[in-house]
Amino acid sequence: MTSEPQPDIAALRREYADRGLSESDLGPDPIATFVRWHHDAFTAGLHEPNAMVVATVDGHVPSSRMVLLKTVDKRGFVFFTNTLSRKGRELAANPACALLFPWHPLERQVRVEGAAELVDDAEADAYFRSRPRGSQLGAWASPQSEVVPCRDFLAERYARESDRFDGIDEVPRPPHWSGYLVRPRLIEFWQGRPGRMHDRLAFERVDETTWSVERLAP
Repeated sequence: MTSEPQPDIAALRREYADRGLSESDLGPDPIATFVRWHHDAFTAGLHEPNAMVVATVDGHVPSSRMVLLKTVDKRGFVFFTNTLSRKGRELAANPACALLFPWHPLERQVRVEGAAELVDDAEADAYFRSRPRGSQLGAWASPQSEVVPCRDFLAERYARESDRFDGIDEVPRPPHWSGYLVRPRLIEFWQGRPGRMHDRLAFERVDETTWSVERLAP
């Protein structure tokens, strides 16, 4: 059997457009700018523009994974997950985390550094009620991040939870499932430029309502 030729990874490159990014383009509030950039990604038809990388650390080894942003407001960024998963355990031990929104077709990315905290039960309950029933059952069925013997094991657990809640109109939120609010201390906006001379503008929180902004070298 012959394998198909593989690309030369080192040779993969493309030139970026000369869009540019100035301080005046962003305004004083990085959360408002993020909302505008996210809207641009949505209207451009990007697949799941709310997908983000969440990076955590257990004290020795960092880990990252893709999750979906579900709320952004003046508090920060909210996502939902199993709190007993690896990321949940790591955030319980060390709430420091980072987010990354990679909007490649727009030659943009947004990087966030901050600390995560659990949302209150009312917010978690409200979002859980809005999820499709299949996702609600999956939250009960999946022992997220644990080693499982085979795919059938998961299918059996899902079927068991489906039977358990059969005839019940509203699946309750599992006690091990909730949301995390990431309160940002830094938000960096990145715009691709020709010659790898990209624009990077980083907002750092000064107090509850004020941010400083600095330009970083690419």
